[in-house]
Amino acid sequence: MEQPDLRLRAFVPAPPKTVYEALTDPAALRVWLAEHADVELPGKYEFWGRYTPDGAEPHQRVLYVDERTIRFAWTVDGVETTSEFRLDEEEDGTLVTLSQTDLPSFEAILADTAGARGALQTFWTLAIANLADYLAGRALTPKCDFTSADLRAEVVIDAAPEAVFESMTQTEQFCRWSGANVEIEPYVGGRFAMGGFDVDPGGVKFVEFEPGRKATLRFADGLTASWELEGSDGKTRLTSVQSGFDPANPPYPGWAGWLAGLAELRRYHELPGWTSIWRQIEVTGVPEEMFSADLG
Repeated sequence: MEQPDLRLRAFVPAPPKTVYEALTDPAALRVWLAEHADVELPGKYEFWGRYTPDGAEPHQRVLYVDERTIRFAWTVDGVETTSEFRLDEEEDGTLVTLSQTDLPSFEAILADTAGARGALQTFWTLAIANLADYLAGRALTPKCDFTSADLRAEVVIDAAPEAVFESMTQTEQFCRWSGANVEIEPYVGGRFAMGGFDVDPGGVKFVEFEPGRKATLRFADGLTASWELEGSDGKTRLTSVQSGFDPANPPYPGWAGWLAGLAELRRYHELPGWTSIWRQIEVTGVPEEMFSADLG
């Protein structure tokens, strides 16, 4: 395939044959990837529905298939892109490589002018995170509903609220589990800067901050992102909400990315000897400073 704009590499805890089955069994795809799926290889590989960008109908066309590779054309917003899964065996599991062409510019994504293609990076990040949990027999993280302006999700994390809150608001911990380079000032009026203060000197500001309970961030355009934590029996129910945006143009790329982060946050707290599933996150046009060097 042509040089991709996105390359994700992640370790999943299953042999290549099992991973391939999860990638090609329509029933499995309907659990971890999409609302609808129809697969009859080598001729058909389709998925669509509300959890798929531009997903009213299937828009995929198979290009190449073997026992370790699935490559398909995917038309999104009228632009034909190419997506590819590649599986490589590793000790105790499989390295899954997802490559994607024809992403819009990073500037267009930040400006919310990229359309459905602007969500492809975070769509795939969340999908692979859920694939890893599906193969491990774990509960999945809620998918992004690309038909809804109600950006709200709940997850239960097997850890106390104080520990979860600290991992979401302390720079060192946040960078470790998220794979993102972030600097955080954990107090009302403090900044939350993706890429660090050198990249984003103004940062997003905390307008609410109650340790162990809740926090709210406000962006310059009026968007707010909040999370509330409720503890019970040593576990945390974490509710995340984004609001304050134009309901005709919800910020799906950022929301799907946050959901993908929640998947890794859950693993960080719940898996003994945790290491990130991510081996590589490479996106054309995104500053290297946005990503932490501390990938698995």
